[in-house]
Amino acid sequence: MDYKKHVQIVEDWPKKGVQFKDITPLMDNGKVFKSAVDEIVEFARKKDIDIVVGPEARGFIIGCPVSYALEVGFAPVRKEGKLPREVIKVDYGLEYGKNVLTIHKDAIKPGQRVLITDDLLATGGTIDATIQLVEELGGIVVGCAFLIELSYLNGLEKLEGYDVLTLMHY
Repeated sequence: MDYKKHVQIVEDWPKKGVQFKDITPLMDNGKVFKSAVDEIVEFARKKDIDIVVGPEARGFIIGCPVSYALEVGFAPVRKEGKLPREVIKVDYGLEYGKNVLTIHKDAIKPGQRVLITDDLLATGGTIDATIQLVEELGGIVVGCAFLIELSYLNGLEKLEGYDVLTLMHY
């Protein structure tokens, strides 16, 4: 399916010179969204996934239907101060600054096979930080899946050695 037909490009957002890739039209179309999720599920089925992990907020949008379809759990990765129990954290760089991501300390059990999902792979900072959190807890990242990759930002370089699925490339 040509998913790009269902992505709206928003010029100069969130700042001048950025072409934001808005996936809400894709999500608004149930058949298209289901097709995208189904492709990620098929990728994950081959990897014997124990749990899906996704960074906020759009990683939840992709990861939750994938975990539901696979009948496995979902572990959220959130910004500092958003999770209510004991967490581990990692500092990471963003396209527009720095941030901190956290995960509950008991979210991943040692040896669990993990799929990380998000809507977009840009510079790779968020996913690299998410991988660090999963691996610190003893999880094994067996795949990463994205709707979109911004190839010109070279985020895939940070995922060398990991199996990556991307449905659209810009």
